[in-house]
Amino acid sequence: MNKRPEPQPGVLKIAPYIPGRAGTDDGQKAIKLSSNESPLGASPKAVAALAGLGEHLADYPEGSSAELRETLAEVHGLEAERIIIGAGSDEILHMLAQAYLGEGDETVISQYGFLVYPIVTAAAGATAVYADDRDYSVDVDAMLAEVTDRTKIVFLANPNNPTGTMISSAELRRLHEGLPSNVLFVVDSAYAEYVTDPDFEDGVSLVREADNVVMVRTFSKMGLAALRIGWLYGPDHIVDALNRIRGPFNVNMAAQLAGVAAAKDAAFTATLKAHNAKWRDWLTAELNSNAMRVLPSQGNFVLVLFESPEAAKRANQALLAQHLVVREMGGYGLPNALRISIGTEEAMRGVAEVLNSL
Repeated sequence: MNKRPEPQPGVLKIAPYIPGRAGTDDGQKAIKLSSNESPLGASPKAVAALAGLGEHLADYPEGSSAELRETLAEVHGLEAERIIIGAGSDEILHMLAQAYLGEGDETVISQYGFLVYPIVTAAAGATAVYADDRDYSVDVDAMLAEVTDRTKIVFLANPNNPTGTMISSAELRRLHEGLPSNVLFVVDSAYAEYVTDPDFEDGVSLVREADNVVMVRTFSKMGLAALRIGWLYGPDHIVDALNRIRGPFNVNMAAQLAGVAAAKDAAFTATLKAHNAKWRDWLTAELNSNAMRVLPSQGNFVLVLFESPEAAKRANQALLAQHLVVREMGGYGLPNALRISIGTEEAMRGVAEVLNSL
């Protein structure tokens, strides 16, 4: 008679997602380079859009985020009715798993894929299957080799977090072409705004060409992480399925207002991209040495590989001593690596000075 409610089988086996640390143990002000946030803050137009919000705190937000969907459609040349807005792209990933996975199903994820993918998979009662990377980049042949009759979703972050590596448009299409038509291909383009490689494809064309592809994007890397705004562009039948399980007011009013303004602020987005490209390339050149290897990144961060886990730990402690907070990578199976978000010029020069002095 002392029984208590128990979660579904497998839930307690899920390793919780642990965000990058926000500060140092001494409580002093730190420079946070652990969560891939915007070093230039938010779009001033997005900030201005929140003026007067207090007068509407008693009102429900518009249930379908209609204005934000219409704005994204206009900015990106899409169809508003094929867009869904979520409370961060994480919510959209959870909805996809809830709608398309069940007990006995499998998802295919790259070796160093985003940690939320296995979480949403397990939460839906399914099993994540990992495909080995090739030199820290997605191996299309390895991904396809893991696809079986049990596979229902293939998750691909491109560029990938935490490695920063990217596969070309041709490889993206080769991966899709190798999938059965009943397998959902989730192209996670969270870092699309930062990509400078001309051979990048965000997934829009694939969505238009096929019934089994969705593209997922986010505002979190562009200065609005606090408001949790993600979005999906997909086929009508998938959008319909997700709208049936989506919460009726899942995106708050502040997020919708700021999202509209940020999406329209092309000048701020361009400034942020240029800043990121400059200091991403600079930091990569500064740190690449016999003792450190910086993977080629198309995101707003770099992954630095050290000679050993012990060397990575020493580097992290040295950075923390200077109140520079980066992301340890043990949770991704990369104990010899640190992920460093691209920050201000001062922060990047500080990181380089510390690591090159070890």
